[in-house]
Amino acid sequence: MCAGLYALVCLTSCAAKKEAKEEEGSYSVTSPLRVDTSFTKEYVAQIRSIKNIEIRAQEKGFLQNIYVDEGQVVTAGQVLFKIMPKLYEAELMKAQAEATAAEIELRNTRSLVEKNVVSPNEQAMAEAKLQQAKAAISLAKIHLSFTEIRAPFSGIIDRLPKKLGSLIDEGELLTTLSDNSQVYAYFNVSEPEYLEYQTNIKDRGNPQVKLLLANNQPLNYTGKVETIEGEFNNETGNIAFRANFPNPERLLKNGETGKVLMTIPLRNALVIPQKATYEIQDKKYVFVVGPNNVVRSREITIAGQMPDLYFVTTGLAETDKVLLEGVQKVKDDDQIHFVYQNPAEVISQLRLKAE
Repeated sequence: MCAGLYALVCLTSCAAKKEAKEEEGSYSVTSPLRVDTSFTKEYVAQIRSIKNIEIRAQEKGFLQNIYVDEGQVVTAGQVLFKIMPKLYEAELMKAQAEATAAEIELRNTRSLVEKNVVSPNEQAMAEAKLQQAKAAISLAKIHLSFTEIRAPFSGIIDRLPKKLGSLIDEGELLTTLSDNSQVYAYFNVSEPEYLEYQTNIKDRGNPQVKLLLANNQPLNYTGKVETIEGEFNNETGNIAFRANFPNPERLLKNGETGKVLMTIPLRNALVIPQKATYEIQDKKYVFVVGPNNVVRSREITIAGQMPDLYFVTTGLAETDKVLLEGVQKVKDDDQIHFVYQNPAEVISQLRLKAE
């Protein structure tokens, strides 16, 4: 009796272990699914003011007045700086005096010509001399006007590197002026994405884009892709897109960074759950169930992603059976027991919204 009881216990234990092993080896399997959908892709963007220029001195001299402060909003035509004008005022007075002398000389020459004392050529020379003196007045006025530096457009003043009384050379930087009422966001797009955008005009992504700021908060205003640069960067293989964003609160400044969010449509896309994949050295792989239920790893190429999903371009077909769960528990050439799950049902439980 004891021997029989012992044999029964051993048999029951072995059966339980076998059943547990079979349970352990049972995995969920599904297939890729074809859908029409869209996804949002992020592109690192550089923010640039719609107008951003350097304000430089056009004349040499001492910086006599600074009428603005850093960060101040100015209007078009407002005086920003004044360079000591004494030298240029003296040049103007000299030119005006020479013009007066030339006028007197011309009157005298005309009188002598009427009396046939001098030839008409003398009068022509006097007239030319007067025109030259008037040109010198105009030039002196221009130089004098350059001593007052005015804002060419409304905007915000940047840093002031020069202080009151500094000796300024011609062409020296005084500040930078930015018009931030609107901003440009420049972002780089790869050549395949560019070709897809340009050739599939009917199905191209919405030109309306969003901007994610550096603090991961979205801008309250929607932008629009307006233009594409004329050539690719030979080093990166990318081309720059430019989107325009309104900026009425002047929140965005020239030089900021962010991420442009572009919605990209996908027609007849092949999708799989992200949890069905694993990564080795930046490459994506899945386990495909083959003959005799043997699993083999296969590299796939990802075109884009959504929460819980990858869009596959190469490496898989709709008829393939892909290991859905347990990718960390198996290895190549393992024979498994599996339960097949309908791909549409699997996808419906994720966050995909197919069109």
